Amino acid sequence: HVQLVESGGGSVQAGGSLRISCTASGVTDRRHCMGWFRRLPGQEREGVAAIAGDGRTDYADSVKGRFTISRDGAKNIIELQMHSLKPEDTATYYCAADSCSYCSDGDCYTSGGALANKYRGQGTQVTVS
Repeated sequence: HVQLVESGGGSVQAGGSLRISCTASGVTDRRHCMGWFRRLPGQEREGVAAIAGDGRTDYADSVKGRFTISRDGAKNIIELQMHSLKPEDTATYYCAADSCSYCSDGDCYTSGGALANKYRGQGTQVTVS
């Protein structure tokens, strides 16, 4: 049974920094891709950052240079360090994991082209004012 639990969200002023974490249990395949996507109420999800099992990272253009994703494979924890936060970064951030074929623009995909986010957490709120 795979479970993803996010933590570390909160409120920050524009220009500030936050770090959010995701602890995965039951993910036994270290080749799993893991990442973050975000969503505002009533809006489409947006891929933010992803990290493949081999450590390769991928980011949405909107966060490149400001966000950094990292992974502690031994502990099955991924973190998203966010700097220079903007009001438009306000959203609920979700952790996701799945086996994947490739990552692009902050999301990962199966070989068939479907989003590789079979497992998702409950989300953590990030508010930038």
